[in-house]
Amino acid sequence: MNEISILIADDEKEIADLIAIHLKKEGFHVIKASDGLETIRIVESQSIDLLILDIMMPKIDGYEVTKRIREKYNMPIIFLSAKTPDFDKVHGLVIGADDYMTKPFTPIELIARVNAQLRRFMKLNHIVKDNKGDLEYGGLVISLEQRKVTLYGEIIELTPKEFDILYLLASHPNKVFNVENIFTQVWGEAYFESRNTVMVHIRTLRKKLEEDTRKEKWIKTVWGVGYAFNG
Repeated sequence: MNEISILIADDEKEIADLIAIHLKKEGFHVIKASDGLETIRIVESQSIDLLILDIMMPKIDGYEVTKRIREKYNMPIIFLSAKTPDFDKVHGLVIGADDYMTKPFTPIELIARVNAQLRRFMKLNHIVKDNKGDLEYGGLVISLEQRKVTLYGEIIELTPKEFDILYLLASHPNKVFNVENIFTQVWGEAYFESRNTVMVHIRTLRKKLEEDTRKEKWIKTVWGVGYAFNG
């Protein structure tokens, strides 16, 4: 089995060193970065399986780092932050982060979240290898292998979580998924009061699919139950 490489991007050396100690105990290969530019440079030059990213980074903050990385890469990203407002958490998830932990945190919880994200990502890669077909519904084309969505020939830029939600729904047209189903299958971990997280992603996804200006409504709400793809 290939060694899994995890990049820790945090300018607080003590925190980065502590995380590294616990990750190495779990058998992971650890790389560290102390600013946003260095983080991007490492991701572009080395094979990284998961990124643990502090938001308040020198030179380029974690939000901007995530936006740039998501233009090319799909590895899981876990945000670390001393910020606590829900807006910061939701904003991080919407632009492409997979999980969010508030400082201070316990190393045991971080390791659990790292393993959960890696399981989800590895499972998704396995599905991609087994399924080369595209999903096509009218002007909407969803390519699992390329992780690309086009709407009437125009590429729709989605975060990994938005893509996963859309593919989950579209691969089971007209099947109703409740919020817990979506969270468990897309985030790859137990559901925990995350209704708002799923709803925010659905709302952003609908906006990117231009459902407010087009006749087609790809994602329908089944009131009191959940969401379904209108196939």
